[in-house]
Amino acid sequence: MKRFITSLAATLFCLALFAQGTVTTRKYRLNDFTDKVTQVVLSGNSILDGALRQEVSREWTASAYEFCSQAEFEARKTQDRYYFLLLADTRSKENSDPGITFLTLVKGDPAAKDGIAKMPEIISLPVCSAQGNSGRELVYLGALVNAIQEFTLAAMESEKTAYQMEDWFNENYAQYGKQKRIYIALTDIAPQVSERDGDKYLDDDILLCDDEEEADKMFQLGSYNTLVGFVVAPSVPTADSWCYKMLIDAESHKLFYLRRHKVTNRSGVGFLTEDLKRMAKVR
Repeated sequence: MKRFITSLAATLFCLALFAQGTVTTRKYRLNDFTDKVTQVVLSGNSILDGALRQEVSREWTASAYEFCSQAEFEARKTQDRYYFLLLADTRSKENSDPGITFLTLVKGDPAAKDGIAKMPEIISLPVCSAQGNSGRELVYLGALVNAIQEFTLAAMESEKTAYQMEDWFNENYAQYGKQKRIYIALTDIAPQVSERDGDKYLDDDILLCDDEEEADKMFQLGSYNTLVGFVVAPSVPTADSWCYKMLIDAESHKLFYLRRHKVTNRSGVGFLTEDLKRMAKVR
């Protein structure tokens, strides 16, 4: 009887938390995502905004969406009836990297009056260096939009997914990477990776391209059964900078691989030997 009373008390306590609106798990917070309007915030950068308009119109099907200006975002950000998809140079005070621009999905919240860092963040993916765009982000922006949408829908169904974004994307590679051909530009390989490591971990279907244009062309052609490497880091990395490495399916625009590392003297910008090991492990 005592055990039953204790269990009942715990259940009533949980119900009380729901009633008071204090439940803040990500899955719970996302339960209205498909019913709300997603405001796509235009940054003021005409090139990026044009690409974002085009890719959202092509890729976004999970919810109704509208495009809005920065001023409209400022006026609406405290309203929880909106989600916002925007380009931002920082995600939060704890996870900031001012050298990278992220594509971020956040939910409107009254706390946003104190700044975007107070808004509930759903997912952020790196787009380009904040100090200057290379142009490659325009090639892969649609895939990043698609990845944000797919992850958010999956996070609605699973608390584990909601809190383990990288693991969820990397599971794509774990399951299907063995059968994929991979193209990576030589400039996307960290300088610390030796020729010996390349010979050890690369196979006939992991191909190093002479330049980024060659790799990007494979993606733009929508090549069948093909993953293409995409690396994002600050233009001038510092000891506090992060480097993000991705493999994206050229045909489906699914994100198959997402890892990051701190840039150091031993770990430069690009795919590291440990990334090549991970790729080779499932092949």
